[in-house]
Amino acid sequence: MSQLAANTTEDLVQWSDELSVGIEEIDNQHRILVDLLNELHRAIVEHRGSEAAHRILAELLEYTRIHFAVEESLMRILGYPDYEEHKHHHELLINEVQELSQKLEAGKKSVNFELLHFLKMWLTKHIMEEDRQYTSHFLAKGVQQSYEKRSWVGKFWDSLHHK
Repeated sequence: MSQLAANTTEDLVQWSDELSVGIEEIDNQHRILVDLLNELHRAIVEHRGSEAAHRILAELLEYTRIHFAVEESLMRILGYPDYEEHKHHHELLINEVQELSQKLEAGKKSVNFELLHFLKMWLTKHIMEEDRQYTSHFLAKGVQQSYEKRSWVGKFWDSLHHK
């Protein structure tokens, strides 16, 4: 999971069962996305500066790409019927966040609460409305709801960012 600084700032997104898709591996990846979004929120609230906000946003974008690749791979392997539409939604978000990131880097936009609200709404809506739709298909195809060992995705992410 993302390293979180001890603070008193309330999280932007509280993890709850409402955000769970019922598959531990995917839920753990979604929790990392939520943690990164909350970390970005704290950086803004605590006025840590644009450099910190840009770094966290870049990390959020990087992990989002990894997570989407995992989801899309599972969809292809398991023959998920709405794969193309789901992948298209992933691409739209990545493109939108990349555009925002480029504007931030060029100084044309700042990381602010409007951006946080957009990311929060997209993430929670996507999980609760779109990601939940593949759960029954994945489970019917034999995906396990939980696992005994930590996944390679979690280990890979930790090795990159939290040595």
